[in-house]
Amino acid sequence: MSEPRPIQIGGRWYVLATSAPAEAQPQPLKREDLFALFDRYGDIVPWEGGDQGLYLQDTRYLSHLELLLEGVRPLHLHTAVRDDGSVLAVGLMNPDLTRDGRVVVQKGRVHLLRQKLLFDSACHEELQLTNHGLGALRLHLELKLAADYADLFEVRGMARERHGTLAPPALDGGALSFEYLGLDGRRRRTVVRFDPAPQALDAGSAHFTLELAPAEQAVLRWQITCERPGAQLSQPLPMVAARQRHEAQLQRAATGRSRISSSNPMMDRWLERSGSDLDMLTTTLPTGPFPFAGVPWYCTTFGRDGLLTAHQCLWVQPQLARGVLAFLASTQATEVDPSTDAEPGKILHEARASEMAATREVPFERYYGSVDATPLFVVLAAAYWRRTADMEFIRSVWPHIVAALHWMEHYGDHDGDGFVEYARKSVDGLIQQGWKDSHDSVFHADGRMAAAPIALCEVQGYVYAAKRGAAELARELGEHEDAQRWHHEAEALKKQFQQRFWCDQLGLYALALDGDKQPCEVASSNAGHALWAGIAAPEHAARMARRLLEPDLFSGWGLRTLGTGQARYNPMSYHNGSIWPHDNAVVCEGLARYGHAESALQLLGAAFEGSLHFAGSRLPELFCGFARRDGEGPTRYPVSCSPQAWAAAAVFGMLGGCLGVEFEADARCVRMHSPRLPRFVDWLRVEGLVIGDARVDLLLQRYRDSVGVDVTRRDGPVEVAVVV
Repeated sequence: MSEPRPIQIGGRWYVLATSAPAEAQPQPLKREDLFALFDRYGDIVPWEGGDQGLYLQDTRYLSHLELLLEGVRPLHLHTAVRDDGSVLAVGLMNPDLTRDGRVVVQKGRVHLLRQKLLFDSACHEELQLTNHGLGALRLHLELKLAADYADLFEVRGMARERHGTLAPPALDGGALSFEYLGLDGRRRRTVVRFDPAPQALDAGSAHFTLELAPAEQAVLRWQITCERPGAQLSQPLPMVAARQRHEAQLQRAATGRSRISSSNPMMDRWLERSGSDLDMLTTTLPTGPFPFAGVPWYCTTFGRDGLLTAHQCLWVQPQLARGVLAFLASTQATEVDPSTDAEPGKILHEARASEMAATREVPFERYYGSVDATPLFVVLAAAYWRRTADMEFIRSVWPHIVAALHWMEHYGDHDGDGFVEYARKSVDGLIQQGWKDSHDSVFHADGRMAAAPIALCEVQGYVYAAKRGAAELARELGEHEDAQRWHHEAEALKKQFQQRFWCDQLGLYALALDGDKQPCEVASSNAGHALWAGIAAPEHAARMARRLLEPDLFSGWGLRTLGTGQARYNPMSYHNGSIWPHDNAVVCEGLARYGHAESALQLLGAAFEGSLHFAGSRLPELFCGFARRDGEGPTRYPVSCSPQAWAAAAVFGMLGGCLGVEFEADARCVRMHSPRLPRFVDWLRVEGLVIGDARVDLLLQRYRDSVGVDVTRRDGPVEVAVVV
């Protein structure tokens, strides 16, 4: 078998898929920056699925964890993850166990229950064994363990010429430890502790001998603790204490988000799963909470993903936006560095803490190769102000907002034509730097790739919204000259955008302008983002509302990234014909913004019906763009992340858009502009909606052509208005 090739294909860093997974993976576990992928037995067996493992900061700290009963794997009964995503439970039973050629324990006499919890940089596991037979049993269990410290980019398919030093496993006071000294000079260590101690422990296995009377139960526990580079390994909590603290943290997280319930239990299931996934993906940084993008490939900070996720959740969970803005302000670029596509004022695209990032084998330790994160930073800051009236925080990030605007005006617009473009500076960076960052995602109608610098359709919309938002903030801060300038620049951009991007024959805005200012006349979902940003002309929006729902773009399960008749259309591609829930949410909000409620509700309905076909109602990062067929669900995309933050946030963005929710927090006012509910929801309850220091509960009732809004509880001065 030949060596795997590097994963840089056409300049795009992507996830290598050389074969199909051996079996469906159970839902992963994540806590802060620790995450794990197990098979359905609760094991980590890399020959079944190359991505299985226990990971911390993009490094696999445990590569093998296998439970054997009398030398064989138990039989699988069930695998489940608790609704809040915190505990993995696996039910097993013994197969027929033989000795000297005869069956000594018939199958199904012993039940094994494995429960796993991630907390405080450790994986806690409890194994309960129960004898359901009529006689006493003597059983031998073996737990196999190994650690390879593979970098996540290796797991994704990238070959490395050199590695650091992997020390032999060590035994220390009844614990088993693994250690690796990386090429970055950092030491990483994994320690496995047992309770009770095993009867025998060697370099790769723990052995237990148990005697169980009829109906007797035995409990074994082990903790796998991951030591961060440069940190002292802490003594892990007992599993009971870890569970208690974890439960308390989950409750605190839930109190920070408005609760939404409805008349439809399946809608509630989607809402609950999405909220739980957001809690699981949100990591506490020194600057506040930040939703890591997705498990397994993007379990780290991504600027664009964090900004759009926070914006979609803003109406129900505003503190997430504050955490995202604070972190991205703290990592904003301050100098020109072509190797990382950094320029002063530019907002971070991606940050990694793994060995290959530290040694610059991959360029993502701090990488700035996204053209849209910078305007989206300003868009979110303005939206956060409207939602919270938190002027103290806005003042603290104001210099970063001004720096972002300076980047748009000077570095983002290299040729001074008024449009923000991108062209890669880094040799190893991303060729395409919009949200569709596959190397082949921006092209002309005949399939020719667009030459850089490229001005994307949606990016101009984001810049328009950013300048309008900055003008609003500047007026609040008394910076009237800047406010007037940014307002005029936004209006000039909007006018120029109509002239250069509108394609009458498509009924949509062009995907992009290439380096020669020629439009890429391609039917894509990017045009729908112009509605979300507010840059679309009303007459064009009306036509787009019909066009986006035509069969070439709308599959029945959602809006495709690319129309079926386009040159590079492929329903199994990453960006050229697939369906992304967050993309549909952005377009849904945009349609609702321009008053096209029926089209918006159609996208919401398709996403809801799609959620019914995914395990636990969890929408993945993306799925294939095949047309909907009777009696079948959506077709999954093999290496998509699940959970993914902006996919989890999609339901909140769609609902907020269809309800027309707007805030004037400084006036303690929440308004709903022509609110609508989908046909599968008769009523919707929103509890704990925070405006300043006031709270309000709302009940929305669907009628034939309208929605009634009742205030069922009000704590503090707050006005609720419905605008028709």
